[in-house]
Amino acid sequence: MMQLMSMPAEASPEEPLIRAALSGDRVAFGELYVRYARMVHAILLARVRPGDAEDLVQDVFLSAMRQLRGLRTAASFPGWLCAIARNKAMDHFRQSRALAPLEDAPLSKTSSGAEGTQDAFLVMDRVRGLPEAYRETLIMRLVEGMTGPEIAERTGLTPESVRVNLCRGMKMLREQLEAK
Repeated sequence: MMQLMSMPAEASPEEPLIRAALSGDRVAFGELYVRYARMVHAILLARVRPGDAEDLVQDVFLSAMRQLRGLRTAASFPGWLCAIARNKAMDHFRQSRALAPLEDAPLSKTSSGAEGTQDAFLVMDRVRGLPEAYRETLIMRLVEGMTGPEIAERTGLTPESVRVNLCRGMKMLREQLEAK
């Protein structure tokens, strides 16, 4: 069994959970899931359809559970999990391109609910067109409801970087939506 390198307890609040998960504690791994599922979901939403993102979240955590022994330090867990999520999204994209693509049926504009749904899809399309750093941060904030400090803690970004990414991302999104 590969052991995590020793580090100060303050360096990573996840270290005890990761150590417990390494020893087979599924409750500890479940707690890691609870802490990071929204972040993983946001990363996936930035790259794949919402319905596909739901399934891929599970795939990401299954992969993480299988690969946990390869993690070098507990402090690297958030970035490592982000990388797994991005790789799963890329694998999904490659796999789905190999299948015969079906165009999404256009949403009917007969009811205000459908129109609101269409607007939400339009906004998500525009968000997906933003640079990766803004795209992921915006989805964590706007879709997953994560706070700036929570995004910083989960992703390893500084709070200042999160603020800048959110500010610039929102500005770019507004410009794209106004140009529609």
